[in-house]
Amino acid sequence: MKKLSMVLLVLFSSQLFAAGGHIELQSARIDLDNKASLQRGAKYFVNYCLSCHSAKQLRYSRMGTDLGISPELVELNLMFTGEKIFDGMTISMRPKDAEKWFGVNPPDLSLIARSRGSDWLYTYLKSFYIDESRPFGVDNALFPKVGMPHVLADLQGMQKAVYKDVELEDGSIRKVIERLEIVEPGRMNEKEFDKAMNDLVNFMTYMGEPAKLERQRLGWKVLMFILVMLGIFYFLKKEYWKDIH
Repeated sequence: MKKLSMVLLVLFSSQLFAAGGHIELQSARIDLDNKASLQRGAKYFVNYCLSCHSAKQLRYSRMGTDLGISPELVELNLMFTGEKIFDGMTISMRPKDAEKWFGVNPPDLSLIARSRGSDWLYTYLKSFYIDESRPFGVDNALFPKVGMPHVLADLQGMQKAVYKDVELEDGSIRKVIERLEIVEPGRMNEKEFDKAMNDLVNFMTYMGEPAKLERQRLGWKVLMFILVMLGIFYFLKKEYWKDIH
């Protein structure tokens, strides 16, 4: 069953969490050759993001081919609302309804990894914490005043922010988030959740440029062809001009 994922507007970093969003990004381990990771990431994306966020630049058929999933399994496990296998990954929620319900139309996520960066996405997904003053009861240490609920809470659980005082240059004291601590465990422990988020970000990175690995493999062949032809042209040039020089 798909989970309601509202506004993955801006995604993002941990360890020293400043209240203003000045934080250190955690590193995602991106491996686009790891099809098992991409398949798990596709599952998380469809179940936790695709209810509200489209990825219309990617077709289900292309995803299945690249990730080694048969069309039958794609239709059975990754398509739930009557789409066709050659359709883009769109949603049924109308923009006007989204703005009415959430105050903003959730953006398409096809290129979010390219625009924000994989480390940013990875850190953001891990940085939700309890804040009863916010409309959905949570905020994000990387993106303060986020307009998105913690849709992954059933996996990660709920975190609280632990603050510390920092003296600024003008002598004033400012509270910053030092770390986040789990107060309500989820279905996954920390290591399992980190792996799940890495899989999700890995898939979203693939989604931003599905042809990247193919392009890189073809690039080496093109460079080798150019190198070989350069040698051939060089010797042809010497043969052609030998009587003149």
